[in-house]
Amino acid sequence: MSEADCTEYDLRMTEDEVEALVHGICFKTGPPGTVGVELEWLVHELRAPRKPVTPERRAAAAAALRALTLSSALTVEPGGQLELSSLPAASLTECVTSVSADLDLARAALAELGLGLFGLGQDPWQPPHRVLRDERYVAMERYFDRAGPAGRAMMCSTASVQVCLDAGYEEPGPLGHGRRWRLAHLLGAVLVAAFANSPLDQGRPTGWRSTRQAVWAAIEPGRSAAPPPDTDPRTAWARHVLDAPVMCVRMPEGPWLVPERVTFRDWLRGAALPRPATRADLDYHLTTLFPPVRPRGHLELRMVDAQPGPDGWLVPLAVTTALFDDPEAAERAYRTVKPLAERAAGEDGGALPAPSNPLWLDAARHGLADPELRDVAAELFAAALDALPALGAPTAVVDAVGAFAERHVARGRCPADDLLDEVNGRTP
Repeated sequence: MSEADCTEYDLRMTEDEVEALVHGICFKTGPPGTVGVELEWLVHELRAPRKPVTPERRAAAAAALRALTLSSALTVEPGGQLELSSLPAASLTECVTSVSADLDLARAALAELGLGLFGLGQDPWQPPHRVLRDERYVAMERYFDRAGPAGRAMMCSTASVQVCLDAGYEEPGPLGHGRRWRLAHLLGAVLVAAFANSPLDQGRPTGWRSTRQAVWAAIEPGRSAAPPPDTDPRTAWARHVLDAPVMCVRMPEGPWLVPERVTFRDWLRGAALPRPATRADLDYHLTTLFPPVRPRGHLELRMVDAQPGPDGWLVPLAVTTALFDDPEAAERAYRTVKPLAERAAGEDGGALPAPSNPLWLDAARHGLADPELRDVAAELFAAALDALPALGAPTAVVDAVGAFAERHVARGRCPADDLLDEVNGRTP
């Protein structure tokens, strides 16, 4: 822990202070228009993708990547996945241009070492193996291992396309923050289905189009579940933050503490932990919550599998941005996905949280082979294609969305189906 963090130990907090802070920092409203993307990639040998990358090769790759001058932040995930996080961009075009340039540099540096970036939602060949030794990941692994293997798989084997968009206006309407919050949780299931790209685990089909999403659904709900999407977003998220389990307590010396069944609210009320909770602990606690839609001032949509090919990530970024930021497309999208709420409900008719409700599980298991999800996706892609030119999207991006709609959506398929065809010998 840094010296700056240690100085914040004495800044104790109350529940009311936490709620006020969460209200203020997690939903920053205003005119939408800023867009960003976080791309996670699996790193494999170019000539033998099924062969594990040795620690020495990973170290050489990290050194080569650190030498690059990029506009995006470049980090390594616990299992060695590479993440490229863009700066907030003023337009979709600006985001695509800057990230594409960074990816070109990263790929070239890795190719010189015989390594490549692979766009898959979950590593289809290797079992989970943590390569980072940071205290954060040691504690995270201990925490998740108590509940089974899903947490370790999430940490070390999965990769995604995370689209980041503004929270929206304070006022109601198609671009209001309340509408965008609800849209994200229903649209998210369609994005899971359309872009599912992880049907294998250790070389064998799992029965899921998105095994990555199945893994996330199997993680302890206090860590991965969404708060109720049909209530006020700020109130729901603040309660969720307070009632979520504490993953770890950072210690200035020695291993970090991993408490059992202690919520952040418990900590504030005097749970038997080494010290009182501080503002620094709240900030850190927020980084350990992994719902499919995470409010961080903006909205971070975390449900899309990493996509195949060097430019596959452009399609979910463009489609999601168009459906959120073009007013007409946003209204059209909301009307289209609203009936899906019935499939997200429990037996009593109340909304169940993503990603473990029936709608999200069907999307992960079946992809667009689900007839209703296929029809909804077709309408959403049509709305996005109508909106993208008005957003100034490059022709290449519009063409990529159109090609994906024709190859996959219109045929009730997702990228996972292509991979399964290849594995089963149905394609050359």
